[in-house]
Amino acid sequence: MGKKIQAGEYSLSPNMNIKEIAQILVSGQIIPNQKIIKIIEGWDYTEIAEYLENKMDISRDNFFSIADDYTLKWEDKYSFLRDNPFLKIESRLSSYLHPVMLEGYLFPDTYQIYKNASAKDIIKKMLDNFDKKLSAKMREDIKKQKKTIFEIVTLASIIEKEVPNEEDRKIVAGIFYKRLEKGMNLESCATINFILGNNKKQLSFEDTRVESPYNTYINKGLPPGPICNPGISAINAAIYPQKTDYLFFLSKPNNETVFSKTFEEHNQNKMKWLK
Repeated sequence: MGKKIQAGEYSLSPNMNIKEIAQILVSGQIIPNQKIIKIIEGWDYTEIAEYLENKMDISRDNFFSIADDYTLKWEDKYSFLRDNPFLKIESRLSSYLHPVMLEGYLFPDTYQIYKNASAKDIIKKMLDNFDKKLSAKMREDIKKQKKTIFEIVTLASIIEKEVPNEEDRKIVAGIFYKRLEKGMNLESCATINFILGNNKKQLSFEDTRVESPYNTYINKGLPPGPICNPGISAINAAIYPQKTDYLFFLSKPNNETVFSKTFEEHNQNKMKWLK
């Protein structure tokens, strides 16, 4: 053929004849040295670790150790991490639960990753993406509201797990802020499922009494930190909530959100939709 074989990794089949194989080898139809990975909105760090172990052959323990290594000082590069209390070793040592400091910031998206990428490379790519998606205007609006990015990400992580619809998320964000202002507990089922490690649609009374600082049924205010890694829709809802007269909501079995203004109305909706 008069052409040289090009170095690289190729995909060949036993069914190919010599001419077809030679054509591929000299044409440079090399298998790309990259993989596509898809991090799903609402995954927590454990789910991301399990996915990468299967997809990229990166061990869970390796991913955990990098995602939880405060000595890497991610906050030096990423200003959005500087109000994260879990980056301070004294906070981590006194924590009731041992948190992963990057939970909430591992931005869910589709990524093109080199096959030999390390856990640190992938985490950096996700943090770079978070840095890009959280615009200067969003950061300024958070500051104007006298909130921190950490608080926004924490609430967004709850919203991400509570409701799937973008418009509903803004209403739910408004409900959560109203409850916080009134000194009411958030009473988020998502935080209980986070503690219990399940995804129950309807909690038992015993479930809501579980002892944990993440239990928003028995503790006022936001939980200590994010419960998952939210996407941009949930983050936007946390920054730009919709004000309504609603104070309660529930998700029907088909994931449709039902809102109510009073506790009595909420109980009626529970009887109707959560039998």
